[in-house]
Amino acid sequence: MIKEAYIGLLFTSCVTPGLAQNDSIWRDMNLDQIVVTGTRTPKILKDAPIQTRVISAADIAKSDATNIEDLLQQELPGIEFSYAMNQQVNMNLSGFAGQSVLFLVDGERVAGETMDNIDFTRLSMANIERIEIVKGAASALYGSNAAGGVVNIITRRTKEPWSLHLNARLAEHDSQRYNMGFGLNRGLVSNALTVSRTSSDNYSVYNKDNNPATSTFSQVYGDKTWNIKDNFALDISKNFQILGRAGYFFRSVERNVDTPERYRGYTAGLKALWNLSERDNIELAYSFDQYDKSLFQRMKNLDIRNYSNVQNITRLLYSHRFGTDDMLTVGGDYMYDYLMNNNLDGDRHQESFDIFAQYDWRINKLWEVVGAMRYDHFSDGGMSRATPKLSVRYNPLRNFTVRASYGMGFRAPTLKEKYYDFDMANIWIVLGNKDLKAETSHNLNISADYVKGPYNFTIAGYYNKVSNRITTGVPYYLPGDDRQLYLDYVNIGKMDVYNIEATAQARWHNGIGARLSYVFSHEDTEASVNQYMPTRPHSLTARVDWDRQFSKNFGLNVALSGRAMSSVDNTEYIDMYDISKGTATVNYPAYSLWKLQLSTRIMSFAQVSVTLDNLLDYRPDYYYYNAPLTTGFNAMIGVSLDIDKIL
Repeated sequence: MIKEAYIGLLFTSCVTPGLAQNDSIWRDMNLDQIVVTGTRTPKILKDAPIQTRVISAADIAKSDATNIEDLLQQELPGIEFSYAMNQQVNMNLSGFAGQSVLFLVDGERVAGETMDNIDFTRLSMANIERIEIVKGAASALYGSNAAGGVVNIITRRTKEPWSLHLNARLAEHDSQRYNMGFGLNRGLVSNALTVSRTSSDNYSVYNKDNNPATSTFSQVYGDKTWNIKDNFALDISKNFQILGRAGYFFRSVERNVDTPERYRGYTAGLKALWNLSERDNIELAYSFDQYDKSLFQRMKNLDIRNYSNVQNITRLLYSHRFGTDDMLTVGGDYMYDYLMNNNLDGDRHQESFDIFAQYDWRINKLWEVVGAMRYDHFSDGGMSRATPKLSVRYNPLRNFTVRASYGMGFRAPTLKEKYYDFDMANIWIVLGNKDLKAETSHNLNISADYVKGPYNFTIAGYYNKVSNRITTGVPYYLPGDDRQLYLDYVNIGKMDVYNIEATAQARWHNGIGARLSYVFSHEDTEASVNQYMPTRPHSLTARVDWDRQFSKNFGLNVALSGRAMSSVDNTEYIDMYDISKGTATVNYPAYSLWKLQLSTRIMSFAQVSVTLDNLLDYRPDYYYYNAPLTTGFNAMIGVSLDIDKIL
């Protein structure tokens, strides 16, 4: 395989002398795995010059997450998913909302913004190899929408001659999840098909009297989803490989029984990897992604599409290795972006292109420097920008690493932010603004990583200075009409975000592992009223697990995990339907949620899991837009079968 050979060469050239005798240290901490997101080239995690957080397949299994939203809020401190009007999901990652964090699947973009975020339910956790997360400005490599970071979801490739995996989980509110994964590997050809089905009912929640929050709800909307993904690989020769993918997503939400909302996603792509020589590699890729919204009129049996976002992207990437370590990477992308909205005066589209170059210079055993530069151009409005990035890694000791980087962020306004016209739950009409300026930012971060035996300690600091941040402004009435409120997208002058993150983790040979992560965030912005929930200043995630194989036919894994979020104040309108009543400062209280999961492995093909969620039976006094949507303690039971291991 091209990449496997390439990665093997990289591993041979980058291993520190003397590591072979002590490589169990790195394996225990998963620091010897290969990552690609930070530099767009394969790197051993411990040697990566860009601070990268990896969530492994084992971590995903222990979390029992259904989609990326479930997973990230369990694994990452400093992240919170809140709800805007009509319970559309908004993400806040250490001060950056979802429109500033780029989500990728196998390195390819995901279309479809919902409240300026992607639809997180599209990103199922079935058949995922790992997830790589790079915080801070990654615009020099990935362009617009990567000013706050990149989340790259990497799918698993089939290695066995054939495999068939089935799993199911049941929980409260008639929540059901079913996954099927079928894989084939015939030497030169391999294929992985994944089908996921989830469903949950609407349910009521109850708010106490004397509610201090200005926006609460009494019903939580469930949904029904289908998610079908297929990935194939064709090894034409040892130097040439073709990868392909296709997918379909469907989600239905019944906020109104007569007119349920429907969401659909279509994705496809081809990628060719050509190993020209031991030093030269070319990647040519095409990807297509479409996200649609519609209203289904049940009485008339009509499905009326009212929104569509389509992206067609072509990319060429070339890399050349100098000597054993230094590497030059150059490339470019072309994207055709299309937006359809029923309220628009005609459909909108734009073309964008970029070129970028990166040089990875391994000075010696102690120092590595990576410099990158990118130029982007957008046809709508003629916006252009060059964005640099510089990263440095210093290894004064074999098990101690210091990383520092500076990156300039750039985010051009999306077609939606420039032209959208949307009725938000009969409260506000959200309007695009064709005069928006592009966001720019300066990102500085420094981190230190220390490994000692089974222990790993990391501390990192981030500073982001954002200019012309794009957000929604202050609601207003049109002259002569005091019945309908409008809300425009606007630029605000500045936003400064500060973060300090610390993680301690360990994995002992007796099967016990533990991780504790803490983030402090501070957000300083000129906005007087925040339509989205601000960053909570303190957040923590913790997990301890124990794994033991008692015999050939019986094993046990016990995992206790939790997250705690501090309180936060927010200035908001007392009455969103009547802004003349003014604003109030509302305090949203701290909370913590804990989960215990027990998984038993029976024979070589079966696993039964019991999850006790919300162990402390936490229930919010008031259900507002960033309250956890829990009604108390929840027991979940799941079963997994590997059919190929039975036969």
